Amino acid sequence: MSLFATKSIDKIRSEASATGEHSLKRVLGPLDLTSLGIGAVIGTGIFVLTGQAAEAHAGPAIVLSMVLAGFASALAGLCYAEFASTVPIAGSAYTYGYATLGELVAWIIGWDLILEYALGAATVAVGWSGYVVSFLHDLGIQFPAAFSAAPGTQVSLADGTLVTAVFNLPAVIITILVTILLVVGIKESASVNTAIVIIKVAVVLLVIAVGAAFVNTANWHPFIPENTGEFGKYGYSGILRGAGVIFFAYIGFDAVSVAAQEAKNPQKDMPIGILGSLLICSLLYVLVSGVMVGLVPYTKLGVAAPMAVAIDAAKVQAAGTAWAGIINIMPFLVKLGAIAGLSSVMVVMMLAQPRIFYSMANDGLLPGWARQIHPRFRTPHITTIITGVVVAIASGFTPIRVLGELVSIGTLLAFVIVSLGVVVLRVKRPELSRPFKTPAVFVIGPLSALVSLGLMAGLPGETWIRLVIWMVIGMVVYFAYGYSHSNLRTANVAEAARRP
Repeated sequence: MSLFATKSIDKIRSEASATGEHSLKRVLGPLDLTSLGIGAVIGTGIFVLTGQAAEAHAGPAIVLSMVLAGFASALAGLCYAEFASTVPIAGSAYTYGYATLGELVAWIIGWDLILEYALGAATVAVGWSGYVVSFLHDLGIQFPAAFSAAPGTQVSLADGTLVTAVFNLPAVIITILVTILLVVGIKESASVNTAIVIIKVAVVLLVIAVGAAFVNTANWHPFIPENTGEFGKYGYSGILRGAGVIFFAYIGFDAVSVAAQEAKNPQKDMPIGILGSLLICSLLYVLVSGVMVGLVPYTKLGVAAPMAVAIDAAKVQAAGTAWAGIINIMPFLVKLGAIAGLSSVMVVMMLAQPRIFYSMANDGLLPGWARQIHPRFRTPHITTIITGVVVAIASGFTPIRVLGELVSIGTLLAFVIVSLGVVVLRVKRPELSRPFKTPAVFVIGPLSALVSLGLMAGLPGETWIRLVIWMVIGMVVYFAYGYSHSNLRTANVAEAARRP
C-alpha cells in the first residue's frame, strides 16, 4: 500500500458517530466551543509574548505584526471550519490530512501537533509561573528564585542580586492540577474554562479602556523602528519576524476542532466556535497591543510580565487624577486575569493533545492503550496523564523563548497542510456534504498556505533545525511502529490477499 493512501471520508464519519466503550461524550454546545477557542487564544501571546516581540523585533509596529498574524489565522480558520463541519472527528488536522493527503502526511501532522499542543501548554505554564511569582511578591510572599525558572536562567531579586534558577516549580504545579481536571471530565473542564474566559476577557477590556486614556503617542514614534542591519531586528523584516513569533498568540482556535466528537451538533457548531473565537480574539489583540506600546517605550517590554509593566506606567501617569483609584488596583487585576487566563489556555491545549493521540491510536499508528477511555469519566485518561508528564518536564526545564518559537513553527506547518488539504478534498470529493464552505477556496487555500510559509520563513534558523530534528525522530517512530500497525494498511493488505 502506498504511503500516501487516504482514509475514506465515509469511514471517518462512521467512526465519528460510533458509540461504545471507546467513544467520547457529546456534551459541548456552540457557546462551549467558542469559549474553548477564546480560552486557548487569549493567553501567553497577549500577556507575555506581545511585549517580548515588540522589544526584540517590531517595536510599536507590533500592531502590524498582530494584523498579519491574525490575517494568516483567519485564512487558516476558514479552511479549518470547512473541514470541521465536513469531517467532525477528534483528530483535527491529523484526520484532515489522512482524508486528503495520505497516511504519511497524516503522521507528520499528528507528530507535528505535539509541538503545538503539548509544547504550547508548556510555554503557557512558564508564562503562568512568571505571573504567579510576581503576584505572590505583591502579596509579600517571596517565592524561591531558584525554583521559579528554567535551569540556567538568571533571576533578579528585589535587591538586584542575580540567582541562577534550577527548576520551574510553579509551572509543574499548574500542569499537575490541569491534568487532574482533564481526567475528571470534558464538561467539567469546559465549565471551568468558560468561567475563566469571562474573567480574562473582562480584564483585557479593562486594560484597553483604562490604558487608552493614558497612551503617550510619543511612544508610537518611530512606528517602524529602523532596521539594525540584521533580518528580524526592526524594520519591515522585524514586522514579519514579530508576526512569526507572535503567531503563538493566535494558536488555539484550531483546538476547537479537536473537540468535534464531544460537540452536540458539530456540523453547525464547529464553524461558529472556530471563526467566532478567532474574530473576537483578533480584535482584542490589535487593540491591546496598540495600548501597551503606547503606555511604555517598547524597549521596556521584553520582560516576563509586559502587560504589568505597561499598567505600572499608566499608574504613574494617573497619579492625582480621577483614574488613580482604578489604576492602583489594575496591576493586581491584570496579574490575576493573566493567571486565570493562562490557566484556561493550558486546559484547552492539554485537552487537545490526548485527543490527537486518541485518533492516531484508533488508526493503529499508536499502541492500543492510547485509545483507552476512562469507564466513569469518559476521557482519554492514559494519554492525558502522559501529556501532563511531558508538559511538566518541558515547562520545568525549558526557556519560554525556545518553546514559543517551536510551537509557532509547528502550528504554521499544520496550517499549511490543512490549507492545501481543503483544496485537494474539493477536487477529489466535490459531492461531499459541506455544511460550511470556505469562500473562494481555490484562492483562500493556497493563499493561506503561502502566508503561513512566509511566517515560517521569518522564524530563526535554529528553530528550523529543531523542527527538522523533531520530524526525523517522528519518521523513525512511524517506520518502527506505525507503518506496520496501520489499520488502513492491514485492511488493504487483507483485501488484496482475498483477491483471485
